[in-house]
Amino acid sequence: MTLSPPPAARVGDALVSVGTPSLIIDLDAFDANLAAMSAFAARHGVALRPHAKAHKSSAIAQRQIDSGAVGVCCQKLSEAYPFAAAGIASIHVSNEFVGADKLAMAVELASHVRLSVCVDALPQVQAVGEAAARAGVTIDVLPEVDAGQHRCGVTSEDALIELVDAIGAQSALRFTGIQAYHGGIQHVADWHARKSEARRAADSAARYVRALEARGMRCAIVTGGGTGTVEFDAASGVYTELQPGSYLFMDGDYGGIGWGGEMRWRHSLFVLSTVMSATRPGMAVCDVGLKGLAVDSGLPRSARWLDPSIEPVLTYGSANDEHGMLQAHGAPEDDLAELVGKRLLLPPGHCDPTVNLYDEYVCFRGAHVTDIWPIDARGLSR
Repeated sequence: MTLSPPPAARVGDALVSVGTPSLIIDLDAFDANLAAMSAFAARHGVALRPHAKAHKSSAIAQRQIDSGAVGVCCQKLSEAYPFAAAGIASIHVSNEFVGADKLAMAVELASHVRLSVCVDALPQVQAVGEAAARAGVTIDVLPEVDAGQHRCGVTSEDALIELVDAIGAQSALRFTGIQAYHGGIQHVADWHARKSEARRAADSAARYVRALEARGMRCAIVTGGGTGTVEFDAASGVYTELQPGSYLFMDGDYGGIGWGGEMRWRHSLFVLSTVMSATRPGMAVCDVGLKGLAVDSGLPRSARWLDPSIEPVLTYGSANDEHGMLQAHGAPEDDLAELVGKRLLLPPGHCDPTVNLYDEYVCFRGAHVTDIWPIDARGLSR
């Protein structure tokens, strides 16, 4: 006997009937964010290569390509497989990797898509070059430079030039540019401080580019940047390609920082949850906790009723494995029993790891489900 749970939602269902917890997308907000970033990149003459680690869905990646993106980024090789299988033709693995299993994935992917990868050490170049030559494929290679993150990337101009020379010595590799990404500044709360930090990162990347040019090495691509710094990166004159990811969804953390420039994003991603218990005064319990919400960037900063006519304001105060503890504002003695069965929209604090907890997006317009999109790269972290 085959036994499986029923689907949480079907196209045409009323949103109020969707099983919870579910990861849901407000398509009106999603489409607005998608169009705004595509228009922004086109207006500034930079290529857009969105980071697919944020959404892990080939259905979303295809929408980004259709809106003008040149390809996608993946952070892990296994993560790239669903996108390659779906026909995304250009994939950049924006991370270093080592090991025979990773090399096997790289050359397999390179036989189906135009693949680019990052390196920051000579043994990586040799290993990728030899594996690509054996497999009869060509792989684009972008040395990563440390633009201030102090995580991966070379830390000197001499080390970069050494890597580029090594790439040139490998017949199956192409040097196409550098990656200069500073993730640590994406969430700097003050807009002016974030702008200043982004300028420093761009200046660092520019020094590496000038060092290459002084040696007669053309650096066609400088890729990097993220949602928090994209407006500064585009204006820097240094980056030729941008890698934002969270802009499609926004989340509590990004929603809490300052946005003083031309960028304005809407929350489109929510966890739909149901109040399941309210036995204590001033407190209710909903059906999503740590297994449905990533809390590394904090708990949901707001809890919005699906039915806007519901009045009590609740705060998501703590999370257990399967329970979220909700506290009433201003009237801790209130009996909240009438809220049992009511639905909440919770914006996750950090969209990327929250997405990785679900199998699908339930997409809606107005009060009804219009699409179900699989999260087909979920759990692919090798």
